[in-house]
Amino acid sequence: MTSQSKADVVPLRSRLEELEEKGVKLYLNGRPSTTEYILKNCVNEDTVYMPDYVTDESGRIREVRYDKICLP
Repeated sequence: MTSQSKADVVPLRSRLEELEEKGVKLYLNGRPSTTEYILKNCVNEDTVYMPDYVTDESGRIREVRYDKICLP
């Protein structure tokens, strides 16, 4: 993990923990996940993950889905 990746972990951890506390469900590659598992597996200099925010009818975030992006 690069020093830049380490610096990115703190705000990401805070944001994911805040969302989980509000009842937002987290997913990694289509499977239910947790903040810790996402941090362990997504913050990797060789892999890129994109978050997809799923909202309800009133615009509140209900799910965050991290999916691996395959780069050419």
